Amino acid sequence: MAAKMNEELIYEILSVVEEIPEGKVASYGQIARLTGWDKNARLVGKVLSCAEYYGNYPCHRVVNHAGRTAPHFMEQRKLLLEEGVIFKENGCVDMGKCQWKEEG
Repeated sequence: MAAKMNEELIYEILSVVEEIPEGKVASYGQIARLTGWDKNARLVGKVLSCAEYYGNYPCHRVVNHAGRTAPHFMEQRKLLLEEGVIFKENGCVDMGKCQWKEEG
């Protein structure tokens, strides 16, 4: 079932993003799963693209399942490097070493 974007869902997604610790990353799909909307990774991306209107959230810590950064978020790699996130030679985040293992 597709989720409909509303304020409650937006804040639910952003509250999970806020929990990602410095030096770790999560995938869009991981955030979708944690909010109970397993098949809505794209919705997570859409919410993150407008997150600045809702406050200051560490959206740079969310990448795709392969560790690729957002194509139009030029600062993302720099911010992640400053936090100690490890990148592989292909330019993707090393998900094996840097993916957030949420407690739950």
